Amino acid sequence: MGNSTDQPVHDAALHARRASSFGAAAAAYAEHRPDYPADGIRWALEPLGGKEKPKVLDLGAGTGKLTEGLLSLGFEVTAVEPDEAMLAELAGRYPAATALTGTAESIPLPDGAVDAVVVGQAFHWFDQQRALPEIARVLRPGGVLAALWNTDDLSVDWVAELQRVSRSDVSAPMPPQREEAPMPTHPLFGDFESTEVSHVQRRTAESLTATIGTQSHTLVISPQERAELLGRIADYLRGRPETAAGEFDLPIVTLVIRSVLR
Repeated sequence: MGNSTDQPVHDAALHARRASSFGAAAAAYAEHRPDYPADGIRWALEPLGGKEKPKVLDLGAGTGKLTEGLLSLGFEVTAVEPDEAMLAELAGRYPAATALTGTAESIPLPDGAVDAVVVGQAFHWFDQQRALPEIARVLRPGGVLAALWNTDDLSVDWVAELQRVSRSDVSAPMPPQREEAPMPTHPLFGDFESTEVSHVQRRTAESLTATIGTQSHTLVISPQERAELLGRIADYLRGRPETAAGEFDLPIVTLVIRSVLR
């Protein structure tokens, strides 16, 4: 499942709990979260042109879902992640990347160190007033900032219903739509462009239930509520003809935004 229900909430304390909840599920996150489509990554970094082996920072890199795609396309990757458990998963899976502990608000790189900063499924957790100047600092002139989100394809009936079934007590009051993803404006960056790329993830009822179990709105609730929620999701998937038996394709829409440093 994409991450449509894993958006920030207005309660600051709950937002902080959700933002820091992933480390305890790092292994499951690495196993079950979807990757990012190569076409979306290429579009994100298209403004770099034909630059040979650009240096790219994967910021808020988690367990390396975006790092994997960047490496496969030939980029030189530095991954920065604040959670030690998540970073350990990344380092073990993708030794070709340089893995560093750090945050978007305090990036452990010198000025002008990279050609691009990319963010997968994490930009909404940043303190953007502090993060955007810090991102600009580590970018070279003409560098690119891009963010990607895997989101549920709500045009598909069973996926839209699954999102309703998957809601917990801490889910946002209304399911956020893709166009609500943050599109910041900042004097250091040009206008943000966006595109959407169709994507799929091969899942079973069990693995998709496990995927949803790595989302923050399922990680911060009580063990009893979590068990009830995941049981309800599994029952729903086993009862739908599209997902009841064996493997199926989960339809995803990947939203990509990009901007160039002024």
